[in-house]
Amino acid sequence: MAEEARLPRSAAGAAGPWVMTWAISLATFMEVLDVSIANVALNNIAGSLAVSYSQGTWMITTYLVANAVVIPITGFLSRVLGRKRYFQISITLFTLSSVACAFAPTLGFLLFARTLQGVGGGGLAPVEQSMLADSFEPHRRGIAFAAFGMVIVVGPIFGPTLGGWITDAISWHWIFLINLPVGILALVLSGAFVVEAPVLQEETRRTREGGIRIDWVGFLFMAVGVGCLLIMLDRGQQDAWFSSDFIRILAVLTLLGLGGMTVWELNHDDPIVPLQLLGVHNFRICSILIALVGLLVFGTIQLVPELLQRVYGYTAYEAGLALTIGGIFTIVVMPLSGILSDRLDLRLLLVPGFLVQAVSFHYLSQFSLASTFWNAVTARFYISIGLPFLFIPISTAAYLELPPGGADKASALLNFFRNLGGAFGISLCQTLLAQREQFHQVRLTEGLNMLNPTFSTAVRQLGSTLGSQQAAIGKIYGMTRLQASVMSYDDVFHVLTIAVLFVVPLVLMLRVGSRKARAAASQPAH
Repeated sequence: MAEEARLPRSAAGAAGPWVMTWAISLATFMEVLDVSIANVALNNIAGSLAVSYSQGTWMITTYLVANAVVIPITGFLSRVLGRKRYFQISITLFTLSSVACAFAPTLGFLLFARTLQGVGGGGLAPVEQSMLADSFEPHRRGIAFAAFGMVIVVGPIFGPTLGGWITDAISWHWIFLINLPVGILALVLSGAFVVEAPVLQEETRRTREGGIRIDWVGFLFMAVGVGCLLIMLDRGQQDAWFSSDFIRILAVLTLLGLGGMTVWELNHDDPIVPLQLLGVHNFRICSILIALVGLLVFGTIQLVPELLQRVYGYTAYEAGLALTIGGIFTIVVMPLSGILSDRLDLRLLLVPGFLVQAVSFHYLSQFSLASTFWNAVTARFYISIGLPFLFIPISTAAYLELPPGGADKASALLNFFRNLGGAFGISLCQTLLAQREQFHQVRLTEGLNMLNPTFSTAVRQLGSTLGSQQAAIGKIYGMTRLQASVMSYDDVFHVLTIAVLFVVPLVLMLRVGSRKARAAASQPAH
């Protein structure tokens, strides 16, 4: 009873907040894991449905767009439906649509099912994060967010390896079917160990009695702006960016949608997207920082295995294994970061955390054709050591200055910015990669002609071994392309190193304090 008096919005039942935490984390883990697993199986799915790989990528795009459109409005949906009820509806929708994905007979049906899956998945992480923020006092949130961080960070670590194994050993259908038992268990656990606080029940009752007023204008602006932005980022490099009419149209719609949303929502009494929270000093800075963390996590999760497969010839399973082995250390470090976040000034964790990321990207920028599997594991190890000291302190600092009842809205925006940062990260990395690879190929091949005595000598010597000069020239050009590829990856990681260092000064602008200062903030909300 004393805990409930201090935390009137707590979602923890009689079993306590920690049992509640593990009960709700299962659903979010299922969603995060499924996203990374599906990426690995994309080629197999496209082949099975008799479509091209390019058409198959829409399976990823439709999910990301639906997911991104729902996330900013999860606070509104929680208030209208009730937080616990909305969480369970999201679990049910995600689970049933996963089964539909597994039995999809055509690409069109799969895209429809993936859209529903994205809608369901969008409600899981934000609601879980708001439950944690409301169920733990400010000076204890660090260790609670460590549990949430394990879900967000560890899922993508094991996803590529698990997805590769399931796809190769069984069938791609099972990457979706495994969600059925997990979803049922998550539904049972959330029903047993999550409660709807009387304060929240009263808010939902008042909202319904007053008539549910949906900010349709704000929602439509947001849906058009965010949807077009994500499609543009996903298809930009493939369609040659602004040389494509399709991309130019998407860019205009993005500006109109996001610009209209910003003006409308900032002047609306009950906005469906709570942009007013960006006026809170800590939350504004944390939104920028969490977007960068999303860029680092999702950008490198795709970039490192791609490097290992394209340049070094590893299989999807071997590339995923490098991420998994190096990423296991996240599991060890995450609880430590949670404990320290509850005890220290959060800036003392964030600055070293970003610096470790810079070191890891610098290490990756030194890769060559002679680099090994264990070099990749070591690089992933550095990233894994630093990430917990970013994600947890940022999540903790974001809630410090918020008004009572702001957790639902804040968690929705934080997860939105994290996913948006990830989309920007993937697009940025792929665009830079393509441009720098073209640049290096041109520079390296300039001297590959028979007028160059070094090249002609190499062709004669290698030709005597391979049996013909044509085979020798082909071999040299192949090695040149590989060299250009690894140099382009080095350039991308060099850019990421600089980007991380430029963000470090933002950390110093946070208004955070010691455990004692945060404990003083944990007073009953009236």
